[in-house]
Amino acid sequence: MSRIGKNPITIPAGVTVDVADGMITVKGKLGELKQEYSNIDIKIEEGVITLERSSDKKEDKAKHGLYRALIANMIEGVANGYTKSLELVGVGYRASNQGQKLDLALGYSHNIVLEVAPEVTVETVSDKGKNPIVKLTSFDKQLVGQVAAKIRGFRKPEPYKGKGIKFVGEQLRRKAGKSA
Repeated sequence: MSRIGKNPITIPAGVTVDVADGMITVKGKLGELKQEYSNIDIKIEEGVITLERSSDKKEDKAKHGLYRALIANMIEGVANGYTKSLELVGVGYRASNQGQKLDLALGYSHNIVLEVAPEVTVETVSDKGKNPIVKLTSFDKQLVGQVAAKIRGFRKPEPYKGKGIKFVGEQLRRKAGKSA
């Protein structure tokens, strides 16, 4: 029994939701998102979305909670947006951006230049005495997470000194190293 799928989703002011033959479209002040769905009945009544599954098969139960979470994330995204912040920890690690091009110096023999999707806005913060921070903002939660994971994958944090790219607020598992 999907408990997440049973929760209703309230539609905030300024957001419109359209359902048409297997496609749900959510429009808001920040943008527009579309998602295909199957084996689920979506009902919109008085600003509240409810999802019902057609049968009690295992696949339908899984999709019930999945589509409810995806639709809730779409509505939250077009209404408020999502932000992920990455911190570059290490001597000489730098980040800068010109528009949608992110230039990262991560201790390799060359800089890494990443062309970020146009839906994601990139901002770099470099304060003296603090680690550089890369902020990614968009209305699409999946896209922000994917871009953040790709950037983090260039230099994952290592467990001894903690050098690498980590999410702001992420707790790393640290190891003790050699003991004499």
